[in-house]
Amino acid sequence: MSPDSAANDDESLISQAAHGDDRAWTKLMNQHRPRLRRMVALRMDPRLQGRVDPSDVLQESYIDAARRLPEYVQKPTMPFFVWLRWLVGQRLLEQHRRHLGAQARDVSREVSIFHGAFPEATSANLAANLFGGATSPSQLAMRVEQQHRLQEALESLDPIDREILVLRHFEQLSNGEAADVLQLDKSATSKRYTRALVRLKDVLIAMPGGLEDLSP
Repeated sequence: MSPDSAANDDESLISQAAHGDDRAWTKLMNQHRPRLRRMVALRMDPRLQGRVDPSDVLQESYIDAARRLPEYVQKPTMPFFVWLRWLVGQRLLEQHRRHLGAQARDVSREVSIFHGAFPEATSANLAANLFGGATSPSQLAMRVEQQHRLQEALESLDPIDREILVLRHFEQLSNGEAADVLQLDKSATSKRYTRALVRLKDVLIAMPGGLEDLSP
């Protein structure tokens, strides 16, 4: 489904859900669930694994969204998915602060580029997301070395460029959605994404046995 078709489908389902159609609400949540779950996995501090279930974060966010839907319908200041994603991010941020307290900022930093603080995807999570499982000690050693180099490459990017890379490539948001999240011009968002992707690909290709399959 194209972004335009998805947006039109959202509008229809939102209207139905706002009038009490539970099936429309369930369908709306289900069609956005894969991208939202991916976002939670990327931005959840590794220290919370086994302590916080991503499904629980989503469920709490859906309850928030259902409660606040009339407010959104009355004044939709952003696309529905961007709004829903923001609610999920706030719930995830709450879990970071609840379980990690003051330590939350040590590893899982927060990016203040969209409507206040938002959990930042760690370079470790991003690097792990790009690599498959190792099947031998030698492959494991190479994988660890590659992940370390990739983490360094990600950390070297400008914070906004890295965030655009996360939104577009890892979370699979459209250029328009990423621009809405970052409150940037669509053209500028597209150019910064291309620049960040080229820089990251150069690092990956230069690795021993490096990855060449990273594409927009």
